Formats: sequence, structure tokens, C-alpha cells
Amino acid sequence: MAAASKPKSLLKNEYVKTIIAIGMVVVVVLGGYFVLGVALGTDTPIRVVESGSMCTTLGGCDGFSDVFTHTLHIGDLIIIQKLNPQDYNINYPDSDIIVYQHPELANNLGSTPIVHRIVARYEFNGTYYFQTKGDGNGEHWPANVSSTQYDSHMLWTSGQGVSQDHVLGRVVMRIPYIGWVTLLMRNTAWALPLVIAAIFILVIAEFVLPALKPKPKKDDTEEQKQTSAAL
Repeated sequence: MAAASKPKSLLKNEYVKTIIAIGMVVVVVLGGYFVLGVALGTDTPIRVVESGSMCTTLGGCDGFSDVFTHTLHIGDLIIIQKLNPQDYNINYPDSDIIVYQHPELANNLGSTPIVHRIVARYEFNGTYYFQTKGDGNGEHWPANVSSTQYDSHMLWTSGQGVSQDHVLGRVVMRIPYIGWVTLLMRNTAWALPLVIAAIFILVIAEFVLPALKPKPKKDDTEEQKQTSAAL
């Protein structure tokens, strides 16, 4: 009986409950990311917009003003879906916005993907290639686009478009503001130490301080029980 009751007593422990709750949150988050990736057919279903190259708003897109205009803003969280190369919408100006690896930096694992709109597509030796352009680069969307404004002329010099192998997927949803947390962590020197310090303080407050708190003496406890029973 004593052995059977031990696990139950552990589950009633507040520290164990907290650890289990944190573990469940981590499992749900990671599991949700995995399930979303499987549903959308990509290993990277979520990205954050880091530049204003898709911005068509006068004065620029800072991520806080005019966030619901037809554009992508810095700090937007975007949901990505991968399709077969021939299934992407190429009918500019209503064509898909795709996320892709820079062709000249594709082997660099630390390179930031580009989020631009498809303006043309062609096939060569059985492989599809996409010509792309940022809505806010050159003539703003939805103006007609000349080949001199393609990313293949502006961002690299080969003239060749983005291979289907470098396309991560198309943007199917944008969520304003949320991505700023990631950008703040990445671009601000004090953000990560601040978060670590906050977690450290929470751990101390939740686990260390209660453990250091003196427990009531047995005699005092018995006296309190007797008092309570008398009342």
C-alpha cells in the first residue's frame, strides 16, 4: 500500500505539478508545430517577416501602423504552405507570395529566406523557375513589372529565377505584431539575457524560496489541528 500511495503523493506535490504543466506546454507547442508542418506540407510552416521589401504603404511599414493594408509588414508572423511547383498562382498582380532561399546562399543554413511575389514562371530541363519581386521594390505593386526589376537582376546577377527546389512555400496567412518577439530576441543584445533572467527569477520564486521557508514544527501543527477541531 505504501508503494502504491507514493506516486499519488508525488502527483499532489506542487513542484511536480508545475514541472508536468511546463512539460505539457512544451509538448503541445512542439506537437502543434509538427502537425501544422505536416498539414501544410513543409518543414518550415511559420516564419517572421524581417524586411520591408513587400511594403507598398507610403512612409514604409514599421509593423505597427497601417498593419491591415494590402502588404506584409516587418514583424508579421506568416503561415507557409508548400505546393507542387505547377500549382502556385502566377497570375500577377494576384499571384502568390512565396518564401524561398536565396539561390546564391541556399547552402548557408544561417541565411534568411526571402518573401516576395511571383511575377513569372518558366520551365527548363524539367525544373520550374520563378521570377519574383518585392511589392515595394522598384515600381510598387500592382504596377506592371519589367524584367530589370526581377530579383534575379536586383538581388543576384545570374538572371536565372528561383528554382523550385529553393521554394519553401507560399504565404497563406499573416498575423500582425507577434513576430516582433522573435525579432526583438534576435536583434537586441539585452533581450535574450533579460528573458533568461526572468526565467531564473521565476524558478527561484517557484521552487527555491518555498524550499527555504522553514516548516512548522510538529508540535505547532498538532496544536493547530486540535484548535481547528475544537472550533
